[in-house]
Amino acid sequence: MAFPVLPVENRVNTAIGFLMLSQVVLLVLDISAKWLALSGMPTTEIVFVRYGMHFILLMLLFLPVQGKNLFRSGNIKLELVRGFCLFSTTSLNFWAMSYLALTVTSAIAFTAPLMVCALSGPMLGEKVGWRRWMAIGIGFIGTLIIVRPGSEAFHPAAFISLGCAVFLALFTIFTRKLAGVDAALTQQFYASIVPITLLAPVALTGWVWPQSSISWAAFFVMGAAGLFGHILNSTALRYAGASILAPFTYVSLVYLSIASWLIFNEPPDAWFILGASIIIGSGIYIWLRERKVARQAAAVPLVD
Repeated sequence: MAFPVLPVENRVNTAIGFLMLSQVVLLVLDISAKWLALSGMPTTEIVFVRYGMHFILLMLLFLPVQGKNLFRSGNIKLELVRGFCLFSTTSLNFWAMSYLALTVTSAIAFTAPLMVCALSGPMLGEKVGWRRWMAIGIGFIGTLIIVRPGSEAFHPAAFISLGCAVFLALFTIFTRKLAGVDAALTQQFYASIVPITLLAPVALTGWVWPQSSISWAAFFVMGAAGLFGHILNSTALRYAGASILAPFTYVSLVYLSIASWLIFNEPPDAWFILGASIIIGSGIYIWLRERKVARQAAAVPLVD
């Protein structure tokens, strides 16, 4: 029996719970990818394994139940574009991890919620006023504080992380557009098949196997963490809008900072703490502004 495509619902607290859980699961994915990158495994292979395991688990666990419904989409073009955005996000993120600390890559990636707010006007039809534009600008100042362009601490890989954030913002918006159109499992199928198809010709050339038991564990864990983390994320976006949930994704900055320190001996410095605080503050302001607009829109038009 196939699982039905569930409609979009307004259940904010439930959405926040799913999102917070997804952050913990996806933390395991980032740690595993960073470990494999430092062990010398090529980025293309890491991305291929991440989605290859994702695809295998999806087929084993859900194809017997879903059957052909797993592949049926109400908007296959958008699914393919979304899959390409996720592929680009993952590839750029894993590439940047080879050069930058998890704290830096994660902080830059967390400009994505600010980009979601900026893009929500032209892509989702939401109004973005001057106050929120100002918050977006301040948030990007926080990013500049972290990467410090022009200083000795600056690494060009910061631009790779910034590209990751752009594709992550687009992925989030497309996920919201597909909520109520395709089931979360269908979204996961296309999110895995696109990267596998694009990377197979490159990744399978010069294959490098893991060299330690921990690397083997990371090798297999990546796909499971990616699959279930994104299922949880897609479910969260069915219960609440992207702009409402965006600030709550910042909790993973704390998780990643602790993991980076304990596992990779990359403690956050004062510049990271300052810049990340500014980014988080901007995101929270946007969230509060969204709530205020929503409360007043029905009664009195608000000039934002």
